[in-house]
Amino acid sequence: MADPKTYRPRPGSIPTDPGVYRFFDAFGNVIYVGKAKNLRQRLNSYFADPAALHFRTQTMVRTASKVEWTVVRNELEALQLEYTWIQQFDPRFNVKYRDDKSYPWLAVSMADEYPRVWVGRGAKKRGTRYFGPFGQAWAIRETVDLLLRVFPMRSCTQGVFNRARSSGRACLLGDIGKCSAPCVGRVSAEEHRSIAEDFCSFMGGNTGGIIGRIERDMYDASANLNFERAAVLRDSLSALKRVREKNSVVLSDGLRADVVGFADDGQQVAVQVFHVVDGRILGERGWIADRSDDAPLTELLEAFLATLYTDDLEIPPHIFSSVEAEDTIVDHLSERRGSSVSIRVPLRGEKRALLDTVVKNAELALDQAKLRRASDLTTRNLALDEVAQALGLDEPPLRIECYDISHTMGEEVVGSMVVFEDGLPRKSEYRRFIIKSFEGSNDVAAMTEVLSRRLRRLVDDRRADVKVDATTGEAAKFSYAPGLIVVDGGLPQVNAAAAVLREMGLDGEIALCGLAKRLEELWVPGEEYPLILPRASEGLYLLQRLRDEAHRFAITHHRSRRAKHVVESVLDDVPGLGELRRKALLTYFGSLRKLRQATVDEIAEVPGFGPVLAASVKAAVAGTGGEAINLTTGEVTEL
Repeated sequence: MADPKTYRPRPGSIPTDPGVYRFFDAFGNVIYVGKAKNLRQRLNSYFADPAALHFRTQTMVRTASKVEWTVVRNELEALQLEYTWIQQFDPRFNVKYRDDKSYPWLAVSMADEYPRVWVGRGAKKRGTRYFGPFGQAWAIRETVDLLLRVFPMRSCTQGVFNRARSSGRACLLGDIGKCSAPCVGRVSAEEHRSIAEDFCSFMGGNTGGIIGRIERDMYDASANLNFERAAVLRDSLSALKRVREKNSVVLSDGLRADVVGFADDGQQVAVQVFHVVDGRILGERGWIADRSDDAPLTELLEAFLATLYTDDLEIPPHIFSSVEAEDTIVDHLSERRGSSVSIRVPLRGEKRALLDTVVKNAELALDQAKLRRASDLTTRNLALDEVAQALGLDEPPLRIECYDISHTMGEEVVGSMVVFEDGLPRKSEYRRFIIKSFEGSNDVAAMTEVLSRRLRRLVDDRRADVKVDATTGEAAKFSYAPGLIVVDGGLPQVNAAAAVLREMGLDGEIALCGLAKRLEELWVPGEEYPLILPRASEGLYLLQRLRDEAHRFAITHHRSRRAKHVVESVLDDVPGLGELRRKALLTYFGSLRKLRQATVDEIAEVPGFGPVLAASVKAAVAGTGGEAINLTTGEVTEL
């Protein structure tokens, strides 16, 4: 038996989303399928102390040699996909239904004069509409109970219906409004059938139209001062919205299709495929490949589909893709299949929801591959050796610092420095810089200032023989010179950085290069033409990670500065409002939009504010408008 530690996923690599997981044995057979609301919590429980696990679970994790997972949007989708894969793979460690029970259906007997809704199991019958199956009977019964408040159709058995009809007295459900009581003639057969059709329409996916109609009726009732009727419709809306969440892993029209999703980071591309048969996902496959050129994803889709459908894989009539397809591949697959094949990008509905799930799984697979690549010691050593060889260095640069500049039209200019040691990020040594010495969008001057400030600190610490940071009491990390400085940009930024190195007397000690985004060119001081590293080079991948991390760090700082600046500029002219009170406002409300919507009394509740100052703040922000600033992310949205 295998030790679970040998195949346990890396810490933090398991997503926290809902999903379905599968354990495989050494021969590739699925031995257990499970679902989870939080994949990370559930899977971590299998790799805890074995003594705390049930004996059957202990045997399962020791029999397994691999675990994989698929992310979905919600727990209901996880239930559906778990059911489908248990039926498909018949895993030996899953509990079987010993009494021949299956997962429950929601059924509506549309062939009856007075259609009836119920939750049942077993074989389907002619003249009955079915929805599901569903993972747990209690979940769908709760849904039906909510829907009967909105669509009061019959749910009683034929015997109960006949007794009520003969006695002329409705049952309890009719008295409490969960049945329209056709048994005693409160509604006609046609009216009751209309209610049943609305019920089926809602369960079949027409949620927007029905909810919109009820909303209009509610507003009309309120306008006519019929508040009792409006309150009933309001409660009906609330019930509908609780069950509106659609299931995208089961397509309602029973299609046979393949769903293809791409994730691309410029150097690697991940492809995920869900195979859908009769509206259900019966399998998934995924690939990750290194990019060899800058070919658009449309060309990659064409090459991928041409090789995917070999003799052992049937071409489906429908392919839903996250990338537009050319007519040539459509004609090619149609000719091979012998009938028409459609390839399209769904824009809305359940097919779009399923495509989004596939793309999300492709993105997670790409993140997993990048994590494995970055954490592998052999790969990191190869990357550092390739960088040293490309730049002509005597030894690999064990400490690399990368710099980037961020601003908006020359305002709120900031710089960032990120540090990689031995090919891994050292986030405790990241630094941010606020540029105040000039105005305007001069990236070269900003890069000069950032590098001057950083390298001057290095030189001053060396002259003073500083070994310990006076602020933290720890070793002075910035007294060590980096082996390589990388700047985000081309030849102008590299020349500016080289001038700073010469001015500080460090040009012969610290190597320098720049990475330009357009063609991923590597610029070196004194060279007229850039270096072009192979697309699959581990060295290029390391430099790209450095550049992207510096850009992310700079953008995050810039957004927070921009949001703070917008709010502070609005409040500049408020008398008696100093820096501490501005910070209190930012902390209390969180966004300019929320501050603008607040009343004077609500502003007065902020610590340090009174009615007079609150009125002044309200007057200052009342006239502003046009955009909302999230003070946490710095995102700007129009109002």
